[in-house]
Amino acid sequence: MQANKTRANDAYQENMKKTSPGFDPPLGEGLMAVILRYLKGILIGIGAILPGLSGGVLSVIFKVYTPIMRFLGRPLHRLGANILYFLPLGLGGLTGVFIFAFLVSAALGSYEAFFTCLFIGLVIGTFPSLWEEAGSQGRSKGDIWTMGLAALALFLLMLLGERTFVTVHPNTIIWFLVGAIVGLGFIVPGLSPSNFLMYFGLYKPMSDAIKDLDWPAILPLCLGGAVCILGLAKPFNYLLDRHYSVIYHIILGLVVGSSLAIFPAVVAPGLSASSLEAMSITLGPALFICLGAVILGVVLSLLFNKLDTGQNDLP
Repeated sequence: MQANKTRANDAYQENMKKTSPGFDPPLGEGLMAVILRYLKGILIGIGAILPGLSGGVLSVIFKVYTPIMRFLGRPLHRLGANILYFLPLGLGGLTGVFIFAFLVSAALGSYEAFFTCLFIGLVIGTFPSLWEEAGSQGRSKGDIWTMGLAALALFLLMLLGERTFVTVHPNTIIWFLVGAIVGLGFIVPGLSPSNFLMYFGLYKPMSDAIKDLDWPAILPLCLGGAVCILGLAKPFNYLLDRHYSVIYHIILGLVVGSSLAIFPAVVAPGLSASSLEAMSITLGPALFICLGAVILGVVLSLLFNKLDTGQNDLP
């Protein structure tokens, strides 16, 4: 039995080397699966512009990253079925982006630490499933080292980047580049576009543009994101097909590194004396709320895993 399973897996790997498969949406989904996908899209959209996180991280966590990459790698494969499948996810993503754009003024400088702790809880609750996914096609000592180096590299990058703040005045080209940076956060989970944008003083202008429906900013922003995602999807699929274990362990390392760096880079500044004064709260209760937000995030993450039908992931 084990020999047959091994031969079947070898045949699968050989086929993967010949061609990058597209995504085949599951048939006969119920309403709950569609609603869950919409809710996941909302959280992914919020994560796309929440400092310290990225839409890519949450798409991995909610088991839609690989299907999205497969679809983008071969967009004409079962196009109609894929559009229907990913439509709730896309609508949810837009909802999340607009929801957080309206909340960002309050979140920045005041409640940013609490928002971030909630999403860190979401990440923590899914570490076991991410670890299992990364090793689903085998795991070597080299993969472990690769994961550790990726985590360390991103951790240091986020900490060093926090000390370099440069203001850039936006124009059409800058908005296009901002969109490309946000798109990169979807392709490479663990990279937080919002952190990079904050370093250049573009985070608040981007949120204001979305909130105010400033189309001269939004259109190049969307175009930059689309060009980046579509341009990098096929090369990334190529790597995923041929080096699945290595790539997924790098992704897991990036998730771990960004999660650890969020606390000194985002949460700690959000609990500064000025932020606590703005919230009219002392450090003790603020730490208690942060802990509660992390726990709530873990609970929500476990609830998502329990409700998820498991149909969104590839075998």
